[in-house]
Amino acid sequence: MNPAAAPLERGLVRERLWVGAGLGLAVAACWAWLVPLALDMQGAMTGSAAWMMRADWDAVYFVAIFGMWVAMMIGMMLPSAAPTLLLYATVVRKSPEAGDAVPRVYAFAAGYVLVWSGFSLLATILQWGLARRALLSPMMQAVSPQLGASVLCLAGLYQLTPWKRACLAQCRAPAAWISAHWRRGLAGALRMGLHHGAYCLGCCWALMLLLFAGGVMNLVWIGAITLFVLLEKLAPHGAQGGRLSGALLIVCGAARLLAG
Repeated sequence: MNPAAAPLERGLVRERLWVGAGLGLAVAACWAWLVPLALDMQGAMTGSAAWMMRADWDAVYFVAIFGMWVAMMIGMMLPSAAPTLLLYATVVRKSPEAGDAVPRVYAFAAGYVLVWSGFSLLATILQWGLARRALLSPMMQAVSPQLGASVLCLAGLYQLTPWKRACLAQCRAPAAWISAHWRRGLAGALRMGLHHGAYCLGCCWALMLLLFAGGVMNLVWIGAITLFVLLEKLAPHGAQGGRLSGALLIVCGAARLLAG
């Protein structure tokens, strides 16, 4: 190894460890809150989920549900962004403007989380509207077969659209994406995070709506969607699997409509 390159390599390893630790702690904290909450909802609802047992919505309850959605989106979506964030740390470290990559990676992640927080706000408003019309069960699952089937069909149809394919292609090619959308400094990192988050939202928003079909706090459903998003973005044939999933979702939605 070139002796001059040794400090750079040590810096890369150190910064990747800091980035990985930060991302891991954020994701673990979200799951550590969501898992007991979901388990209590499937049981007596006298523990951590007791606050959710109410029919009326006020500002405090709205903010609490919004916080739940934000935590869920971080826990579900940030793992799939981790390869892009780690690659970004390496690129920053090796760029002509080399410096401490960790703050810029965290700024990138903050932009990404802001986009999904915006989605969380819309999801909270949608949940409030459905709750007002008594269309959700205590598990926050669609009680109307027609509504559940419509969500399945919508997600399935979107999986087959050019918009889905275009956004997924950006998410599956982090090196090309970083090269094409490079911005300097902390503000640039935040903008990159917002931009990448927008592509990710365009890729996965319909999949997140599936939570209303299977249960917003159904732990199995949450885990299944999280795993699918990871495979779709990172697996060698994830794009083809996404199209296959679209057809399956449409079939399941149609079957539910016929059964209902």
